[in-house]
Amino acid sequence: MIEIKNLTKRYGAKKAVDNISFTVKRGEILGFLGPNGAGKTTTMNIITGYNSSTEGTVTIDGFDVVENPMECKKRIGYLPEQPPLYMDMTVLEYLNFVYDIKGVKKNRETHLSDILRLVKIQDVSHRLIKNLSKGYRQRVGIAQALVGDPEILILDEPTVGLDPKQIIEIRNVIKELGKDRTVILSSHILPEVSAICERVVIIAKGKIMAEDTPENLSKALEGESKYLVRIAGDASAAESVLRAVDGVEQVEKSGQKEPETWDFIVDAKKDTDIRCAMFRALAAADLPMLMLKPMGLSLEEVFLQLTSDAQRDAAATQEIQAEFAQETVGETEFEQAEDEEGGDLA
Repeated sequence: MIEIKNLTKRYGAKKAVDNISFTVKRGEILGFLGPNGAGKTTTMNIITGYNSSTEGTVTIDGFDVVENPMECKKRIGYLPEQPPLYMDMTVLEYLNFVYDIKGVKKNRETHLSDILRLVKIQDVSHRLIKNLSKGYRQRVGIAQALVGDPEILILDEPTVGLDPKQIIEIRNVIKELGKDRTVILSSHILPEVSAICERVVIIAKGKIMAEDTPENLSKALEGESKYLVRIAGDASAAESVLRAVDGVEQVEKSGQKEPETWDFIVDAKKDTDIRCAMFRALAAADLPMLMLKPMGLSLEEVFLQLTSDAQRDAAATQEIQAEFAQETVGETEFEQAEDEEGGDLA
C-alpha cells in the first residue's frame, strides 16, 4: 500500500532523514517510533505530500507522491500533532468546510453523520470548537482526517497532552478505525503502540534502527527466551525439575504470590522452545503448572536500547571526526613548519 525507498531529506548539511526504506501493507497498523528530532514528522510530511524529499521515492497504492500528488492525497487522511482546527466554527461547520475543500463526492449528510458517530462526537456537533476539551478537539482532528473516507490514516502523536481516560478513548477509536484502513501511528506512549500496532519501525538520527513486530524485536535484543512460571507444590522439588529440563539455562526463584505456589523465572537457551518439555517434566513430578508467561523486553526497553545505541554511535562518530580534524590540523602545521625551515625538523 505504501512503499518508501531510499528516502533522504537534507536541510543544508544536516540530514533529517537518511536513506530510509520500509513498506506498509494494506490493512496494517504500523507504529512509527523515535525520539524528538529523529525524523518522524519529516517522514510523515513527505508521505502526505506536505514536504518534498531530497532523494528517494514514496508511492501510495502504486502512485508516486511527486508525480501524482492528487491521487495520493485523496487516499490519505492526516492528523498532524497540532490538529488544524478553526476555533470559531462549530464541529459540524468545520467538517462541512473540510468536505468542500477536499471535493468529496459522497452524500454529505450521510457521510458526515457516519464520521461523527464513528469518533463519538455527535453530542458536540453544534458546539464551537474553542469550547471543547482537548480530548474532544483531538477527536475532531481525527474526524477531519476521515472526511472523504481515505484508505490510509497517518496520525502524528494523536494522544499527546491527553489525560489517561482520554488516551484510552482515542486508543479505542484508532483500533476501530484500523479494522478496515491502513494506519501509521506515531506516538511517544509506547504501551499504547504495543496495544494497537502489529508492527513497529524505530527511527533515530534519521536512520531506521529496527523494523519488526514488538515481540520479535524483544526476542532479538534479549537473545534468549525468558518465562515466568507459577508452580503448585514444593519449591525445591520444582526448582530441581526445571533445572533438569533440556534447554533450560537458568532458574531463579521469584517469590510466592499465591498460597502453596512458587514463581520462577526460567531462561531458555537461544532459539529453544522449552514450554512443552517444562510442562511434561512438571506433570510427571506431580507439580501442577498454574501459569506460564513470556517475559520478553517491553517495547519501551527495546526503544530505549536501540535509540541509546544510536545516540552513542553518533557521539562516537563525532568524537572520531573531531580527533581526525585535530590530527589533520597538526599534520598541516608540521608541514608548514617544515617548509619554513627548509628541511626535515627531525
